[in-house]
Amino acid sequence: MNCTKCKTKAVIDLPRHNAAFCAPCFTTYARDQTAYAIKHERMFGRDDRILVAVSGGKDSLALWHVLLTLGYRADALYVDLGIPGYSAKSREKVERFAEAVARSHGAKLLIHTVQDEEGAGIKELSDLVHRPTCATCGTIKRYQFNKAAVEQDYDVMATGHNLDDEAARLLGNMLHWQEEYLDKQSPTLPASVEGFAKKVKPLYRLSERELAAYAVLNKIDYIVEECPMAKGSKMLLYKEVLNRLETESPGTKHRFYWGFLEKQAHAQPAASSMAEKDQALLHPCGICGQPTTGEICSYCKMMARAKTAGAESR
Repeated sequence: MNCTKCKTKAVIDLPRHNAAFCAPCFTTYARDQTAYAIKHERMFGRDDRILVAVSGGKDSLALWHVLLTLGYRADALYVDLGIPGYSAKSREKVERFAEAVARSHGAKLLIHTVQDEEGAGIKELSDLVHRPTCATCGTIKRYQFNKAAVEQDYDVMATGHNLDDEAARLLGNMLHWQEEYLDKQSPTLPASVEGFAKKVKPLYRLSERELAAYAVLNKIDYIVEECPMAKGSKMLLYKEVLNRLETESPGTKHRFYWGFLEKQAHAQPAASSMAEKDQALLHPCGICGQPTTGEICSYCKMMARAKTAGAESR
């Protein structure tokens, strides 16, 4: 099997593109796909300050690596969830990457420790508020990433969501006809109101397998294990279903998700009203000031419940 581009020996085949690449050509392919996504979706410019949400996994570290290599001003934020036997390993991967790669590009790493800031680890918090761990985690991460981006004047917040993530999320939203989520499932989510950071997903054109290959070929040391709290997640089930379809019919995932984005783009007049809708529904949280649809945002409600439950259990 030879490289489609330079005809030397290939190291990876991409059935969905009917192509194969050697290591240098594949690295170029991955960066070109990311650069195209950034330009096509008007995610950010050369002068913008970017905050990358990193977890220690291949996707987020690969994203940070690609952005720095492409010459963007990209710092990162890591949220230490305090998961026994997992968070310490993932944090080590992030700190090692920051020391070895990011510093040479003048980038910095910010760290938010849930145990210190919220007063308990993610498992204890979810038990206190009687919510699934993943839901508690999502609330904290969304809140803290947005808070850091807004308070430290970043122009945009970038996450490492890949093609597999977005296709699985789309499948879940369509199965349950969650129209509100479908309206906002785009690689770019503008800052529709003051207090919300613009959010982008520059890796949406690359698959999970491709990002794993990018990390290996570029010697990015990442945590391989899935988060232990994710067991039983519906997202993993949706990914498994899509993987089976992809095996039988290469290109299924990108036809599914990119086709949705194309349909969404044709309905742009309806999509353009989302900002007006957000402005009508959202207002500052009565406690923290971040935008919310209610009097108190979900994060502040959750933390109040955790505080009350913690006091009652003493």
